[in-house]
Amino acid sequence: MQTILGAGGAIGVELAKALLKYTKDIRLVNRHPEKVNPTDTLMTADLLDPDQLKKAVKGSEIVYVTVGFPYNAKVWQETWPPFMKNVIEACIEEKAKLVFFDNIYMYDPKFLDGMTEETPMNPVSEKGKVREKLVRMIMENVATGKLTALIARSADFYGPGIDNTSMLNEMVIKPLSKGKRANWMASVNYKHSFTYTPDAGRATALLGNTPDAFNQVWHMPTAGNPPTGKEWIEMIAGEFGAKSKYQVASRVILKMMGWFMPVMKEMPEMMYQYDRNYVFNSDKFEKRFKVMPTPYSFGIEAVVNTDY
Repeated sequence: MQTILGAGGAIGVELAKALLKYTKDIRLVNRHPEKVNPTDTLMTADLLDPDQLKKAVKGSEIVYVTVGFPYNAKVWQETWPPFMKNVIEACIEEKAKLVFFDNIYMYDPKFLDGMTEETPMNPVSEKGKVREKLVRMIMENVATGKLTALIARSADFYGPGIDNTSMLNEMVIKPLSKGKRANWMASVNYKHSFTYTPDAGRATALLGNTPDAFNQVWHMPTAGNPPTGKEWIEMIAGEFGAKSKYQVASRVILKMMGWFMPVMKEMPEMMYQYDRNYVFNSDKFEKRFKVMPTPYSFGIEAVVNTDY
């Protein structure tokens, strides 16, 4: 049994598709689970309830955490640490392996231009401090031998079928699809990596089913030499056959956008990711598994063809 906690989100769906290559015993857990594969087992649970979480993990060989709590620093501070504590305890009790799908928020902003699995942690945002805490909780239990776990880390992501959880989808693709101006934060002149969600789903499934991949961090396969913000906008506009109109969002504009899109209220503290090159390196994964990430042009074409 391989269990996805937080099934149904952008990564959870792609992961469920990919796991079918390895097992038909797939359990999807969230408040309103829906089948991705015909053989999926569904379990309705409030993952913040320790007893329900234990039941969700029970009998699992591998547990994947792809939960997406509301994008709010206060919510993250209140929910993520106790949730992760309960997940770790449940996995130890069941002797289940843990796969945590993570982001790069805990990395030191000085080292974003060429991020690897060895990039130092030194978060400057409140959400980043939460992510660092989760990583330390997991790896401390790995170090003591109590837990077998791995961290699958992704850059900002994009892909087909995503709603409200991808900055590229929300700020660039959606507006351009309606003939409106794209939005970008801080500056359009810096490179910015994005991980393609189908790549991330396949990679996470592969790692979970590779015994010697555990007890370490892996970067998800992500195309190299990323476009600048301006180049992203031009590439996406070209796919729509539209003009590459855009505005650069300042902190004030982000707060105004927050009236219509609440997630934007949370973005000012993350602007440091857009005022410098943000380049994500996945050489470790690519060399180990001989896997090449989807080129950006192919990914954008797939999103436009699938969703629009």
